[in-house]
Amino acid sequence: MKLLRFGEPGKEKPGVLINEKILDVSSFGEDFGEKFLENDGLQRLSKWLNENSDKLPRVETKVRFGSPFTRPSKIICVGLNYSKHAFESNMPLPKEPILFFKSTTALTGPNDDLIIPKKSVKTDWEVELAVVIGKKAAYVDEKAAMEFVAGFCLHNDYSEREFQLERNGQWVKGKSCDTFAPMGPYLVTKDEVSDFNNLHMWLKVNGKTLQNGNTDDMIFQVPTLVSYISQFMTLLPGDVISTGTPAGVGLGFNPPVYLKPGDVIELGIEGLGEQRQVARSF
Repeated sequence: MKLLRFGEPGKEKPGVLINEKILDVSSFGEDFGEKFLENDGLQRLSKWLNENSDKLPRVETKVRFGSPFTRPSKIICVGLNYSKHAFESNMPLPKEPILFFKSTTALTGPNDDLIIPKKSVKTDWEVELAVVIGKKAAYVDEKAAMEFVAGFCLHNDYSEREFQLERNGQWVKGKSCDTFAPMGPYLVTKDEVSDFNNLHMWLKVNGKTLQNGNTDDMIFQVPTLVSYISQFMTLLPGDVISTGTPAGVGLGFNPPVYLKPGDVIELGIEGLGEQRQVARSF
C-alpha cells in the first residue's frame, strides 16, 4: 500500500493511493501514526480496503500532501552512511553507524516551502531513504530486523552546515529547524519495495541534477541499522530512521554551494515518489 495524508496543515486526512487514484480513508476512523501501527493498522486497513475501496471518495490529485504519518516519537538520522558522501566530506568511513536526532518539529509535507532559518548562510540538501518502524523494537537481532519495519518513504534531510559543524556541540542544531524534514508523499509498505538495497535516488536544484545515487552505496544497510539502533534505545511504531545521503550535497562542492530564497529543490527515490520545495526566507 501507499499511505498518504492530505489537506491543510494541521487538518490532514488519511488517504491511500490505489491505481494512481487517491482515496479518502477517513471513514476507517484512524489517522496514520503510532497507535495505528502498534495495533496492526496496516493489516486491518488492507482488509478494510478490500471490502470498501469502491465506496470511498476520490481526492483531487492537486491536493496538498502532508507528511504520510503523524508526528513520530523520534527521527533518528545516520551520518556519513554512503561511501561516496563520506569521501566528498573528507571524512573516514565510519566503523559503526553515526547517529544523531532531528527534532520532530521539523516534520513537514513533501511539497511545502523550505524556510531558510534566521541567520542561515549554509542551508544544504540531502535526499534520503527513510525507514518507518512498524512495531516496538528493542535489542533486535539483525536477521529479524525487517519484521519491525512498516515501510519506507522519501526524506529531504535539510541541514544548516554552520549550525551543524561550526557552532559546537552535536549535529542536531543544524538538522532541526522548522521545515527541515519534509517526508513523503507516501509511506510505502515494505511489500511494495522489492529491493531497498538497490533504489535509484536523485535531487535537483533549479533543474540541475546534483545528487544521483543509489542505496547500494550504503555502508550500513537497513537491517543493520534497525538492529544497531535498537541496542541503544527502544524504537516505537512510527519512529523514523533516515539512512543517510549519497554524494552531491552542497557542502561537497568546491567552493560549497548553499540554498538561497527562490531556489527550487526537487528529489525522488525509485518507487517512493517525488518532492518539490521552494526555498524562502524566514
